[in-house]
Amino acid sequence: MRRKLPPLNALRAFEASGRYSSFTGAAKELLVTQGAVSRHVSSLEDWLGVKLFLRTHRGIELTRKGEAYIRALSVAFDQIDYATREARDQTEGSVLRLKVPPTFAMRWLVPRLTRFQSMHPGIELQVTTSHEPANFRQEDVDVSVHSHPFPPVDSGQHRLFREVLMPVCSPNLLKREPGLRCPKDLARHALLSSRHRPMDWSRWLIEAGITELDSPGSIDFDNAALAYQGAIDDLGVVIAVRALIEDDLRTGRLVAPFDLQVSTPGGYYLACSQVSSKSPQLVAFEEWLVKEAEDYERWVQPATEPFPGGASATR
Repeated sequence: MRRKLPPLNALRAFEASGRYSSFTGAAKELLVTQGAVSRHVSSLEDWLGVKLFLRTHRGIELTRKGEAYIRALSVAFDQIDYATREARDQTEGSVLRLKVPPTFAMRWLVPRLTRFQSMHPGIELQVTTSHEPANFRQEDVDVSVHSHPFPPVDSGQHRLFREVLMPVCSPNLLKREPGLRCPKDLARHALLSSRHRPMDWSRWLIEAGITELDSPGSIDFDNAALAYQGAIDDLGVVIAVRALIEDDLRTGRLVAPFDLQVSTPGGYYLACSQVSSKSPQLVAFEEWLVKEAEDYERWVQPATEPFPGGASATR
């Protein structure tokens, strides 16, 4: 039987407009003008003989029939997207696309990837770094890992490991005068941090009993990896996520002047594309990454190991 389908461009314009609740948002995604999106939606409404949107002075709102139609279209588009990925992967090889934060990639993921490659040599990885979580409906991404300051509401995200904050510095800086015998001594050193984690120093200092601290020449870096490197190069003391500096602590590139470690409510979370069903390579990577994180958490718990410096305290 011959299928009776409306124009595909009109369907795409409607589906995108419904997701954004905006012709403008749809136009940006589809790389066309707002007027073109509006015309496509109007032509679809004429073709169907029903109103899909209510036009108001505040924008557009889906009608009841529009809501039902977009739910069905979203499932269909997801299935088309999945089938397209499968067809392309069969042609190009088994490809898995990751989107992760830069510092997590450099200091936690990449050092472990040789283990995954040895287990799954046929899976090709494409790694993109970004501070923004993936939008699976709009990006060609299979796996996303990002830090969240609080547990996300989305139940589809799996916590890999918690965030434990601790100040660290180079061994040279620790030996230098003025010393670092108690947390108040931080006032005489440059404090290094990432602009994407603006609350880390405040969290740790409050737990250390310090509400105000003026330090000379503090430096705010674009990402934490730069801040950690600055600490290694004697620039100052950095507030670090412990999971991302374990290798530096083990090799002695960085040391902890105080034993106080502070757990935040947040952590690093894994999310995977839920388009149709998961591919075998996605399942393999998800299982491997979760296992790596579980092994790390077991190894580091409880976080009470003494470090060079002040009195022992962990929270």
